Amino acid sequence: MTDAIQGQEFMLLDWMRRLGGKRAPPALLEKLRREAAVMPLLQGLSADESGRLVQLAGRLLLDKAVTGLEGMEVDDAMRCRLALQLALPGMNLGPAAYGNWREAVLYPAPFVVRSRWQDGMGLTHEGEQVLIGQAHYQGPLVLSWPDVEESPLLDGWNVVLHEIAHQFDMLDGPANGAPPLHKGMDRKAWSRAWNQAYRQFCREVDRGVEGWLDPYASESPAEFFAVLSEAFFEIPHLTARDYPELYRQLALFYRQDPALRLPAVEEDGLLPPPPPSHP
Repeated sequence: MTDAIQGQEFMLLDWMRRLGGKRAPPALLEKLRREAAVMPLLQGLSADESGRLVQLAGRLLLDKAVTGLEGMEVDDAMRCRLALQLALPGMNLGPAAYGNWREAVLYPAPFVVRSRWQDGMGLTHEGEQVLIGQAHYQGPLVLSWPDVEESPLLDGWNVVLHEIAHQFDMLDGPANGAPPLHKGMDRKAWSRAWNQAYRQFCREVDRGVEGWLDPYASESPAEFFAVLSEAFFEIPHLTARDYPELYRQLALFYRQDPALRLPAVEEDGLLPPPPPSHP
């Protein structure tokens, strides 16, 4: 056995010890590995990264209930596809980052909710909305299954990444675009970079400037963070090109650099985003 492989195994075992010894059954881990091998979003992961991703996905399937609504049955393949996408942003953070929710609820199609929300002008609205995903502070993660299934395709949007970014944002309170930062990260640098970029993006949207980033990001600082998180993992080269400081902050926060492992995607090849995923 080479020193490199020994080092990888040591890192994986150390990471698993920090999981608290709770491990998914081997058969489930094998299903996760097979699904991960064909998921475009997970291209380029090292053996060590793949190991941690699969272990975390298995742990999430042990810890979190996955419930299908409106008569939809949830099989193992569906659970694995969801869990791997959920695990990717927290691959280097561990299960504690997922501690503020206990259940993922899947609808067989986009779903209707009645809610109150604020627009970018601060005006409060109330009514029905058709959503593909919704995150709740200390509540369930609600997702449209067809959109979960189509999300990991490197086309610039991913409802699972979007909603789990909201959940990370809500680890210290309601979502506001300012998640709890790791030791050594500079809160002032984070706030300065995100506030400046958000204000500039809102001005561009108001002027009708069209680019690759979903205009929905202008709805609030929380949505800006969630949409940029999608872009960070799905189209990292474009994110690093146009938002270099935000990319650096996201790399520090998520403790990974997707641009090192994923191929570049042409801007004109991106698909239009789906309907808004969060009120």
